[in-house]
Amino acid sequence: MAHTLPALPYGLDALEPNISRSTLEFHHGKHHAAYVTNLNNLVAGTDLEDKSLEDTITAVAGDAGKAGVFNNAAQVWNHSFYWQCMKPGGGGQPTGALADKINADFGSYEAFVEQFKTAGATQFGSGWAWLVLDGGTLKVTKTANADLPLAHGQKALLTMDVWEHAYYLDYQNRRPDYMTTYLEKLVNWDFVAANLAAA
Repeated sequence: MAHTLPALPYGLDALEPNISRSTLEFHHGKHHAAYVTNLNNLVAGTDLEDKSLEDTITAVAGDAGKAGVFNNAAQVWNHSFYWQCMKPGGGGQPTGALADKINADFGSYEAFVEQFKTAGATQFGSGWAWLVLDGGTLKVTKTANADLPLAHGQKALLTMDVWEHAYYLDYQNRRPDYMTTYLEKLVNWDFVAANLAAA
């Protein structure tokens, strides 16, 4: 059961001008694809070969001897999730049950945005900012490198990739501009709401 690179849920030009075709070609077609290839090579002929992505991550999380498997499996999961967190014409504020939950747990949407941007801005080096459900409460977290909420018993609802390859072609060193654009013009709140409802 080899892992495969999922297709993007939109065309390579669909997120322009906010995220360029060039970024998606490199980010999905090279970076994400390489994680899939590496993972398949690492698990071939092992007891992990037929496990799902989530089961593989759970099985090797915290095992220093399997760090290579964890890093590649987690990055396959993280990127597959990240693509779905965006859509053409996205962004703005959520509505319905998701908006109510954000207001209840953060105080306001603006307070959530501030925490989410802070998580992304203060993640030193490569990593991810997340909106997670943790014990029934919404929280903002950040993880370094390939780490992800699944390894910490949390349910991921939204992520923002803050590895430089996610934004450097379009924003150079301006990570804050990328983060603002992500929230205002890219987030797929329908996907986030569906994750909350399924939790």
